[in-house]
Amino acid sequence: MSTAFQKDPRSRWLALSPTYLVIAIFMAIPLCIMIVISFLEQNVYGGVHPNFTLAAYQQILFERDFDDNLVFDPAYLIIIGRSLLLALVATLITIVIGFPVAYYIVRQPERRRNLLIFLVTIPFWTNLLIRTFAWLLILGRGGILDSPFKWVGLFGPDDSLGLLYTPFAVVLGLTYTYLPLMVLPIYASLEKLDFRLVEAAADLYSNKWSAIRYVVVPLTLPGIVAGAILVFIPCVGNFVTVDLLGGAKNLMLGSLVQFQFATARNWPFGSAVAVILLLFVVSNMLFYARINKGGSTQGHGS
Repeated sequence: MSTAFQKDPRSRWLALSPTYLVIAIFMAIPLCIMIVISFLEQNVYGGVHPNFTLAAYQQILFERDFDDNLVFDPAYLIIIGRSLLLALVATLITIVIGFPVAYYIVRQPERRRNLLIFLVTIPFWTNLLIRTFAWLLILGRGGILDSPFKWVGLFGPDDSLGLLYTPFAVVLGLTYTYLPLMVLPIYASLEKLDFRLVEAAADLYSNKWSAIRYVVVPLTLPGIVAGAILVFIPCVGNFVTVDLLGGAKNLMLGSLVQFQFATARNWPFGSAVAVILLLFVVSNMLFYARINKGGSTQGHGS
């Protein structure tokens, strides 16, 4: 029966039709609407006029002066660069922290391993807004980090470490928010690893760090890449953490899109920025998929 099912395309399409329907309704159609809106004319009161224009995409690179001439404006390019940089830094930090955590968990007995994985997922039980507000109490003026310095007399009553509303606060908030998304894929990859290979490396006079570098990391690279994608993509589009911890000085792409739809009422420009973000994300995923496919092909060939 299974062989007949595999050979009959109509049976496969019929079985997968609910999945295709869900993808079409909740992903494909909204994306198409967003792309169409990005090429329409802005309505100053919100919404769009059904007139084709490239003004939204031109606004990313240019602005109009008093003579209605296009003048290059790098403001939005700076926001894009800042978003990519802070997201990349947060992703690298989660890798540095997440890999040792996942490695430690996978080396524990099964009962304790399940408990540790449970602890890793506990932050997801609390609303993101509440968790981010907690960092306001920690990093803010007179907060938990400032109080010890004031108690010992190193700070005056109006002095502060000045950690809030800085790129450091944004990276810290993003790292804290998405660290579990790095730990879990790496753990899943490490769980499938045959640790007898590490013992074999030790028999060949390899120290612990060399075994991790040349044996464990290459074999768990798919999990690391998956974690990096799961962390990097939402970091670029995040606006809750960025708005609360970064303030107006650290505007990122997610905040820019939210501002265009909620405040500026420039739907085409907000859609254009979202389309560019989508293209960047898809291109990176295809790039990583190609690297993984090339690595697996070389592995089979060797």
